[in-house]
Amino acid sequence: MSKEFFSMAAGIGTRNSKGEWLEVYYPAPLSKPDPELVDAMTAITGYTGGNQVIELDSATCHALEELFLQRNLLDHTLILSSMETSSNPRVLVILETDEAPTSTPEAYLKLHMLSHRQVKPHGINLTGIFPLLPNVAWTSEGAIDIEELPHRQLQARARGEVLDVQCVDKFPRMTNYVVPKGVRIAHTARVRLGAYIGEGTTVMHEGFVNFNAGTEGKNMVEGRISAGIWVGEGSDLGGGCSTMGTLSGGNDIVVSIGNNCLIGANAGINIPLGDRCTVEAGLYLTAGSKVTVLDKEKKPVEVVKAVELSGKSDLMFWRNSQSGAIECLANKTAVELNEELHAHN
Repeated sequence: MSKEFFSMAAGIGTRNSKGEWLEVYYPAPLSKPDPELVDAMTAITGYTGGNQVIELDSATCHALEELFLQRNLLDHTLILSSMETSSNPRVLVILETDEAPTSTPEAYLKLHMLSHRQVKPHGINLTGIFPLLPNVAWTSEGAIDIEELPHRQLQARARGEVLDVQCVDKFPRMTNYVVPKGVRIAHTARVRLGAYIGEGTTVMHEGFVNFNAGTEGKNMVEGRISAGIWVGEGSDLGGGCSTMGTLSGGNDIVVSIGNNCLIGANAGINIPLGDRCTVEAGLYLTAGSKVTVLDKEKKPVEVVKAVELSGKSDLMFWRNSQSGAIECLANKTAVELNEELHAHN
């Protein structure tokens, strides 16, 4: 095999009593693995090409451990060593190409790749992912099938314990799977697996980052980053602000925020912003909002739909306190984040 592969990972997962996958944890996915390594794994795993999910037993884990050791891939050697003795289901996923996932293990690998910063939002095929992610009770004992939850709760009570159900959702919290380098996340339940959190980003208690969305470098997030949203470096999303993604009524508009932007508290956007833009606190800017464009003397020039200003830099949006009209002025003031807040050493 000489062609380039998209991804590969070995992981430990959870199944329900019917043998259906609930989730998979991949400690160290490999992006674009060496074709010679995949070739060497073929005889051990029975891989026959394409995108495959291969279940592993202890003997296969040991053989893979030896292979990784020979190639001096020590981190993966330790992973396979741990998997060898695990009583939980073990799996190897090899993705030859970036096609739409067809199984829960494939879907979880792609979410891991995003949170491991191996691919950026919109840089991976997630078509059809929702049916592959079962709605799961995420508990102090891990993922539990919702139908099996009452029995597990009873078992815990019988032991004199309480089974803590943290949430019921398709997506787990990212930090139970991946903790990226150099980030601060005040409330980990508000960042889903599949979020891309850039080094230097701070997500405060009320901040939220969905899957297939995220930040580049140093940012302050106190608002909501919806699925599909990408935030450039040096931007500040104020408390309670909203970014409307395609899953939350944004139609086919791909919303992004440029570098050094400020979205004020309780504000919102439904258009892409360029660099150094500011949206006044409390102002919700939808694609169809009528915006009065001002010249440098703050005199009206024209009225346009907000979508016509998509992607333009150095804009400041506010609502006129007298007329109630949304106005836009060229903004030459860049947002400077507090360096002290973004020191992650």
